[in-house]
Amino acid sequence: MRLTVYGRDVVIKALVITLLIDIIALIIPNEVLKLILLVLSVLLISFTLFFFRDPKRHLPENIKENEIISPADGKVIIIEEIQENEFLKSNSKLIGIFLSPLNVHVNRIPVSGKVAFYQYIKGDYIAAFNHKSSETNERTVIGIEGNKFKVLFKQVAGFVARRIVCALRTGDNVRIGEKFGMIKFGSRVDVIFPSNSNIRVSVNQKVIGGETILAEVLS
Repeated sequence: MRLTVYGRDVVIKALVITLLIDIIALIIPNEVLKLILLVLSVLLISFTLFFFRDPKRHLPENIKENEIISPADGKVIIIEEIQENEFLKSNSKLIGIFLSPLNVHVNRIPVSGKVAFYQYIKGDYIAAFNHKSSETNERTVIGIEGNKFKVLFKQVAGFVARRIVCALRTGDNVRIGEKFGMIKFGSRVDVIFPSNSNIRVSVNQKVIGGETILAEVLS
C-alpha cells in the first residue's frame, strides 16, 4: 500500500508510539493488560496507515478541457448557485464534498491552468458537513485560471481535522489530476465554477478524487 508524502510526519509519530506501547506490553506481567496494549498498538498503526493511503488514480479517457474533475474522495453534500465575489466575481455554482475519516484524503487539481489566487484563512472547527463551515472554518482558498474559465476551490478543516496541507502558491502552473495536498482527519472540499455549466453529479453521490467528473463548463 502506497502512503502519501503529506502524512510522513504523522506515520513516523504513530510508529514511535506503537513501538513504545509494544515495549511496555512486553515488560508488563499482567497478561490481560498486555493483550489490551498490543491490540491498541495494532489498531493505532493500522488506522494511521489506512488513513494516509495514496492509491493510484487515472483520469477518465478523453477528458475534455472544459470538464472539472473532483479534487477529493467523499460524498456530495450540497449543490447550489451562489454569488462568488473573491475570484470568479460572478454568479457561480458550488459543489461541496464531505470527506469522512475513512475516505482517501489526498487532494487533486480539478482543472489545468495557473494558480491566480491563494489565501489561507484561520477559523473555527465546526463539523465539516455543516454548510456554515465553508465560511467559518480554517481553510485554504485556491483559484485556478484556465484557458477559458476560472475555478475556485477550498480545503476546509472539519471538527476533527486540525491541519491543512497545501503545496500550491500563486503563479504555479498545474495540471488536472495532480496531487497538491490533503486535509488531515476529516474535512470538506468546495468547488466553485461558472454558472453556465452542466452538473454531472448529484447530492449524496460518492465521488472519487482525480476520476469523477463534477461538471462541464459550457462555451
